[in-house]
Amino acid sequence: MMKKLRISLINIHGLLKGSGLEIGRDADNGGQTKYIYELAEFLSQHEDVEHVHLFTRLIDDPSLSPEYAVPVEIINDKLDIRRIPFLGKKYKAKEQLWEGLDTFVNGVVQHIKQHNIFPDWIHSHYADAGYAAAELSAILNIPFAHTGHSLGYYKKKKLLESGQTEEDLEKKFKFKARTAAEERTLELSEFIVTSTEQEIETYKVYKNFELGKYHAISPGIDTRKFMPYYFQETDPEKNMEEVQRKYWVSETISKFLTNPHKPIILALSRPDRHKNLNTLIEVYGKDKELQSIANLVIFAGIRKDIAKMPESEKNVLTDLLLLMDKYDLYGKMAIPKKHDVENEVSIIYRYAAEKRGVFVNLALHENFGLTVIESASSGLPVVVTKNGGPSEIIPVCQNGELVDPQEESQIKKALRNILTDENQWKYYSNNGAINIQKHYSWVSHVNQYVELINENLSLSSGAGIKKQHYPNINISRLKRKIDHLLVSDIDGTLIEPKLSNPGLKELKAHLVNRTEKMAFAMASGRNLDLVKKVIDEEEFPLPDFIICSVGTEIYYTNGTDYILDKGWAKFLSGRWKRDDIVSRLSSVKWIKLQEENAQNPFKISYYYEKEDYDHEELIRVLGTGWYKVNIIPSHGQFLDFIPKRASKGNAIKFLCRKWSIPLSNVIAAGDSGNDVDMFRGPVKGIIVGNRSAELADYETTKSIYVAKTAASEGILEGLKHYKIIK
Repeated sequence: MMKKLRISLINIHGLLKGSGLEIGRDADNGGQTKYIYELAEFLSQHEDVEHVHLFTRLIDDPSLSPEYAVPVEIINDKLDIRRIPFLGKKYKAKEQLWEGLDTFVNGVVQHIKQHNIFPDWIHSHYADAGYAAAELSAILNIPFAHTGHSLGYYKKKKLLESGQTEEDLEKKFKFKARTAAEERTLELSEFIVTSTEQEIETYKVYKNFELGKYHAISPGIDTRKFMPYYFQETDPEKNMEEVQRKYWVSETISKFLTNPHKPIILALSRPDRHKNLNTLIEVYGKDKELQSIANLVIFAGIRKDIAKMPESEKNVLTDLLLLMDKYDLYGKMAIPKKHDVENEVSIIYRYAAEKRGVFVNLALHENFGLTVIESASSGLPVVVTKNGGPSEIIPVCQNGELVDPQEESQIKKALRNILTDENQWKYYSNNGAINIQKHYSWVSHVNQYVELINENLSLSSGAGIKKQHYPNINISRLKRKIDHLLVSDIDGTLIEPKLSNPGLKELKAHLVNRTEKMAFAMASGRNLDLVKKVIDEEEFPLPDFIICSVGTEIYYTNGTDYILDKGWAKFLSGRWKRDDIVSRLSSVKWIKLQEENAQNPFKISYYYEKEDYDHEELIRVLGTGWYKVNIIPSHGQFLDFIPKRASKGNAIKFLCRKWSIPLSNVIAAGDSGNDVDMFRGPVKGIIVGNRSAELADYETTKSIYVAKTAASEGILEGLKHYKIIK
């Protein structure tokens, strides 16, 4: 029997809460938010699922509900929303979140470790979450699936066609980061979930299309909410609520209409040019007969004051109202200002069905067509665009007619056909109500999805099929509870070429045979390649962590790979202006840049002659920003400039916070001045016997042990002193 699944869903932007979603509030709160919330809810009800955690951003914004600032919100006994703070507290549009994603990943890892909720499977929604899932998958070795919801390539293409410049678009939408994230999810995710077979084709424009694996699983709808118009609620209280809501929906619409009893032609969408609402008004406005048969009702988002709305939405709504005026549709057309998306949409469909109306969606292209199945489930026939998902829905459900959204005569014919032929109306209405339950319920969606996860995990012994070429990965090393973390400098501490390294063999044996409760890290001024060289040459057991390049980089090791901690890089980047520092230092005559492989984004390395060293000149050249830079001369010949925040000591603190290791459980060993930084706070220090001149005055205290013996033998002596080894 498969073990029950713990699944983490990631949806970073938008507003998610258990007490009702604010759909339509802005462009980031549309169908995707609703889809994810319902997916999470129905997944949590599946018998193979142990728990679902929905990770999103914590928002503490006075202009929004305080619920978005609750770190963990319990939805039911198998579902919760977990909110991770990053990039401040204010609500931000998705385009502004890209630069903070590494901080988000860091927060998620910390949260997962702290609460011990390591998932078996991750699922990301939209490109920003795809970036985060790829990172988490690498760090935690947990496979992930991805749903795109929309693709950057097409959005950029559309905006370029509308005359905007590449430069302006990059500034506002961060397309480079988005496209790179989309390429990466194709390469690394176990599979991509699409709503239709056609949607798979849309990924063909990406370089990594062939590396992706795709599964079309139709989205579900909540058939408890979208039920046929003739359904009678048996619970008296719920029935009363239903009656009240229906009354208010009817009031909202009727106040626009001279004869509210006629059937209605209903449209419901965001005020987006792409949704093509203007064509529907043109068709209706030009046809007097259609106007005498039915009223036209358009719900186009939620508006207070059109003049204050974003440019694109303002333009669409203004055009709709001007067309209404052009064809003098007063008394025949309703365009209500608002509706309660969470509770009223299903009632609007049922109201239209009771009036023997028809639902219209003339989008130029519709990825899936959620409104098409919602209206069908309510028993409301449809006239819908043939471009995209609906062309797969209508043949299966037989609930309406497909049209070319730009062919007015086709649209008019389809509307008349349904509105004037009662048998045709009933045929489409009944088919919709029955077939949606069969093919498009959340239960059938979730069943297919869980089956795919179980198949993937059983074929790959849990690590995901794409990871089968990493047979040695063992995430339990990072999952475990750690009693002691030994962090050791390399040159002069772990190894000392001038000495015969007594004790090295014994120390290695202890590290090889260390229990699960002991972790080991190397901290060095060397870059990663040089650290790897030592590990290979000296046949050291693999450390759990490597802090290298003078504390500017942190890596995890997992048997075959070295994974860079991008959260640490993000932390260092605050107030660090690399190019500016390099250009200022170019005037210093006695330093010479080291080779390319000695440099990294947070370390600028030079050579110098000991007798030329002039600290005052460096400070003068760096100007007012000098205090944000650490200047590290070493061995009388190497000179490093790194961010003030970068140091072995800060890296240890960062690691301990992320992996929930108390600082008092850390033992750090070093031999020179740049190791002292590791011995801060509750960390236990070991200074080896062959210490450099600047450490000559140190004596043993409660928190620092000064060993009598050198290098690895001194480390052993210290470990015995702290009773870590017997």
